Amino acid sequence: MFRLCSFLVLLAAPALSAEFTGPIRVVDADTFDIGWRENIRLIGIDAAEDAQTCTNADGAVLACGQLASEAARALYQGRQATCRWDQTDRYGRPLAVCKVGGTDANAELVRLGIARVYRQDRTYFEEQKEAVLLSRGLWAYDMIDPAAYRAEQRAMRARANAPDGACTIKGNISGNGRIYHLPISPAYGSTRIDERRGERWFCTEDEARAAGWRPARF
Repeated sequence: MFRLCSFLVLLAAPALSAEFTGPIRVVDADTFDIGWRENIRLIGIDAAEDAQTCTNADGAVLACGQLASEAARALYQGRQATCRWDQTDRYGRPLAVCKVGGTDANAELVRLGIARVYRQDRTYFEEQKEAVLLSRGLWAYDMIDPAAYRAEQRAMRARANAPDGACTIKGNISGNGRIYHLPISPAYGSTRIDERRGERWFCTEDEARAAGWRPARF
């Protein structure tokens, strides 16, 4: 009954401001499923990807993405969360602050070194400073930032899928005009090149600009 009431209240609330309560299924260390129609992305934080690795002081390789997810499950799996959001990400997931037992779970994950602050978002910067200082969680290991890891993976896929393996810049034509996407662009993976429409691959940004394309904003 409580879940039903929460849902009815949510339907009556403004589209860009919502709150939902439900039991947590931890998808990974920055994403919860609490029974809403989409998974909940914890705003302001970023966790290691499942396939991401790190190394310890002895040089041993560890599955840090999986370690982060397991640590988040140990903390929150099955517990009740109340998540509030007023925006969504490009995948339609709510970007939310989730509270568990009255504690900001986003902040707690960063404070314990299970997740990091998202790019330049300073909301949980003090929590991260504490985690780094005390070498908590994944800060005890050598690991690249998750955003850098994702960009690296996109670049690798681009090199593998590009026609000649070297010209990886995508020249796309849309309602916004002629836009080129670098492998680090968030929209790179979802951008498809149809050469029959005049779209094309470029080897350098200078080449793309000279042909009349402009860079994607991100």
